Amino acid sequence: MASTIQALPTEVVYLITAGEVIDSFASVVRELVENSLDAGATRIVVSLWPQQWRIHVADNGCGMNLDDLQQAATAHSTSKIRSSADLWKINSLGFRGEALHSLTTLADLEILSRSAGGNLGWRVIYGNSGKVVQVEATAIAPGTVVIVSNLFGNCSRRQGLPSAAQQMKAVQATIHQIALCHPHVTWQVCQNDRQWFTICPATTTGKLLPQILPQVRQGDLHEVKLEVPNPPNSELAQRPATANSTQHSCTDAINRVSPPNSALSLVVGLPDRCHRHRPDWVRVAINGRMVKSPELEQTILGAFHKTLPRDRYPICFLHLAVSPDQINWNRNPAKTQIYLNELSYWQEQITQAINQALRISSANLKEAVHTTRVGKLLKAAEAKGGYNFNPQNSNKVNDTQHFLKAIAQVSNTYIVAEHPGGMWLVEQHIAHERVLYEQLCDSWQLVPIEPPIILYQLSSAQVSQLQRIDLDIESFGEQLWAVRTLPTLLQQREDCADAILELSWGGDLQTAQVAVACRSAIRNGTPMNLQEMQTLLDQWQRTRNPRTCPHGRPIYLSLEESALARFFRRNWVIGKSHGI
Repeated sequence: MASTIQALPTEVVYLITAGEVIDSFASVVRELVENSLDAGATRIVVSLWPQQWRIHVADNGCGMNLDDLQQAATAHSTSKIRSSADLWKINSLGFRGEALHSLTTLADLEILSRSAGGNLGWRVIYGNSGKVVQVEATAIAPGTVVIVSNLFGNCSRRQGLPSAAQQMKAVQATIHQIALCHPHVTWQVCQNDRQWFTICPATTTGKLLPQILPQVRQGDLHEVKLEVPNPPNSELAQRPATANSTQHSCTDAINRVSPPNSALSLVVGLPDRCHRHRPDWVRVAINGRMVKSPELEQTILGAFHKTLPRDRYPICFLHLAVSPDQINWNRNPAKTQIYLNELSYWQEQITQAINQALRISSANLKEAVHTTRVGKLLKAAEAKGGYNFNPQNSNKVNDTQHFLKAIAQVSNTYIVAEHPGGMWLVEQHIAHERVLYEQLCDSWQLVPIEPPIILYQLSSAQVSQLQRIDLDIESFGEQLWAVRTLPTLLQQREDCADAILELSWGGDLQTAQVAVACRSAIRNGTPMNLQEMQTLLDQWQRTRNPRTCPHGRPIYLSLEESALARFFRRNWVIGKSHGI
């Protein structure tokens, strides 16, 4: 098998922004496990000895032959790119050929590896600048083991590093981030010869996430996977997928050739079930790597706006698989910041995907019992034995827009609705508030009124605030102000003056829209007939964010048919249940 690792041409080296940044345990682990993933590994074992400044990373990837091993740690040597043109079609996690070479200047480095088709493994020890100082045959399973010892022993960098505990925390965060991008991989992480944590493989990122965020249940999440057309200006938008004519390494064999369409994978925490005190779980990954993208992160936060309580933030993991010609990885040495072409196009696609994920549908209807108290009540009322109740109609919810049927009103406040999988209670005021708020966002209209509404003793700040939301207001005498336009929804209300005073106390246009929607929505305690209730349910189901009101309060409570059946023991044998 010929060598696939080769030194990059000088002109390509000059195009690369900077060498790899090796400044901590976490950065070493990141570079080594990315090499493992590029080699097609499905199992990675990371062993750490922080007091000894030692790291082992073992994988079951494609491995390297002796020729590759002898070339692996020399400067700018890689199997992943060949020419400057390849910098614009990066399909691998690593590509600069600098990580192993950098490690030889900062630590003692040895690699054991056996290629997938090889009968013999090799152990190579490297000296400074990547020069091979020892080679010997060794017994090893197919794959690679990289051993880094005496890290930063040749420089004074150790003194400026965080404590061992902080560095281990950074290593854990690094592995968690990478695992989210590659959910099919098994991870085993050891510290000081003891198992530290493991991550089991999952079919999707959404199924993996509860391992990393234990406080989040599977039912709190919803996952959406979409095929997205490439932007019209992208290189692949108008041509079919073609395979690479040459294959430089086993990395190329596992890279997916970019099709005419890109892919968008989204895992969101449903806003009526889980959220965070900080925006620390708004994560963005592109082509297998977690990245910092303030523009895309802000798009995500904007899509969740007015679905969460005040000072709360969403749980959202976005993974884009896009054509490599859309990305410039060469913005930051750690490859955590990128330039993404056609940014506004991707922002629009992300917003649409989040709106789709937040709608109520048959895909997430089954997990709709989101109130812990009700769940515990049902569980406590059930007998210890299993009932194995499986109603035939429990999953027959196909029309996600009109599956609720109004059947009653409780306390002139809650609408009792039936659906094929059980029953819901919908709080009429906040459901209507969600409907009106989205209508206002889509068409904020002000209408003239005659006679004007006269307000007394407004401060200059209140006047400025009403002008900021485009109300026509002017002085009408000493301490008097005349308001000559109103939002359409307030036009017929008797408490217009109170509503305008409420709007004058601050906030942006969206805050004003929330206030108008809240004041205009049907009051709790108002009787409704069946047709009025059904109309409200239909309108509410068509909203973009039907789970919560604009203040972040949950709108509905669901009781599934299977839970009710267990509570009432409907599957008991008739004779036994009647004492026969």
